[in-house]
Amino acid sequence: MTNATPFPNDQLTPLTDVSLTDLPQSLQEGVARAGWTSLMPVQSRAIPYLLEGRNVMVQARTGSGKTGAFLLPMLKWLDPKRDQCQALILVPTRELARQVWQEAQTILGAVGLRTEAVYGGVGYKAQIDALKAGAHVVVGTPGRVLDHLLRRTFTLEHLKMMVYDEADRMFSMGFYPDMVQVQRYLPNREIKTCMFSATFPEHIIRTARQFMRDPEFVSLSQDHVHVTTTEHIVYEVPGIGKDRVLVKLIELENPASAIIFCNTKANVHYVTIVLQRFGYDADELSADLSQGDREQVLDRVRKGTLRFLVATDVAARGLDIPALSHVFQYEPPEDQEAYIHRAGRTGRAGASGVAITLVTGFEKFALERIAKQYSIDLQKRPLPTDEVVEAVVSERLTALLEARLRERDKLQAERSRRFASLARTLADQEEEQPILTMLLDDYYQQLLHAPIMPPETSSAIKREPRPEQRSRSGGRSGRRRGR
Repeated sequence: MTNATPFPNDQLTPLTDVSLTDLPQSLQEGVARAGWTSLMPVQSRAIPYLLEGRNVMVQARTGSGKTGAFLLPMLKWLDPKRDQCQALILVPTRELARQVWQEAQTILGAVGLRTEAVYGGVGYKAQIDALKAGAHVVVGTPGRVLDHLLRRTFTLEHLKMMVYDEADRMFSMGFYPDMVQVQRYLPNREIKTCMFSATFPEHIIRTARQFMRDPEFVSLSQDHVHVTTTEHIVYEVPGIGKDRVLVKLIELENPASAIIFCNTKANVHYVTIVLQRFGYDADELSADLSQGDREQVLDRVRKGTLRFLVATDVAARGLDIPALSHVFQYEPPEDQEAYIHRAGRTGRAGASGVAITLVTGFEKFALERIAKQYSIDLQKRPLPTDEVVEAVVSERLTALLEARLRERDKLQAERSRRFASLARTLADQEEEQPILTMLLDDYYQQLLHAPIMPPETSSAIKREPRPEQRSRSGGRSGRRRGR
């Protein structure tokens, strides 16, 4: 974990929040088309930075009004008379791509700015037609955007604005390699860039520096250009089934690194076994371990090569644990002050993180007393359904498989065609589908052991593009250095 200031531009003059009447007339008209009577807090705070063309990282939760915060400034920067892609918005899911597209249609469409959503799971033709017609704003998942760039369906040579929406989810979905590849098609000049995320854990801050030049940080906290906060989330769980809920939450969150706290050695061992059986890179730390085993676990923790550490408060006390994106509490601590120590394992050195607690009906009251004593804003969320988890995992796996397919050369593609007939047979016959299900599950389990992104992200950005990428981006790499 680094102790360096995460945002070098924090010392720049902060901009004053704006109200609706402070906005230029064109933006006020955009607000009216959206049906808003006033600006939401994230819009009041972020819009001044985007109107000045500053590169910013904005901490904002889903549903906070962040989409309007980056769409409204486009009314100033984009030219509807130029039939070229001038703004690219990368999003993590098909659903969010459609939502942003619909809002963009409302806010931008009246002035002649056309928006197209591109994402996987649907045909290419309609998307290609819209892109070739000169969509001014493209909203899409990184994988499908990259597909279109490889097909030379559109170009980013005339880009003015770049938006990374819900960056934390984009990384957790496994889109980092595709984001790196899209980066190579950006022009070698200054582009107004912004990144929105519910949290900014240390690994996202580090990676964001590779996609943005000297970003400032904007959050809804009082000290809004420097300090971020940790999200405190609670899920109420029935008396049984906590282990399965924990697995579901890990599937959804897909944390880069996490520690899972239990109150007893027995629970530490049980949770570790459950996670390992589900394929996760997890290990335990308890007083029962031999000194040799304990040192092996601690060595992996120090090196950052162990993704999930399960421990009691006693075992984790005094450990020099690297920056964590998440802390899970399998049960609330018996000592109220221990909650602060647990949650404090994430969100260090100016970064932010997530602290998730699972409680039964009885444990809920203990957690509420802790929250009241320390003035913690607990976010109570409903348990994720199997359908929600299935949708997230399926989209994540699809994105990873599509990325793998793009990496195959002509010989490998030719070799794969041997199994085209078998694939159709297995897909068409219901009794054979368990075979496909097993293969997809096996591949996904392999990915569970891989980090969300390489430890040294800068080396991945600096790799030279493949020859076909160079030729398809106008004879040069299109990499943007020193933005």
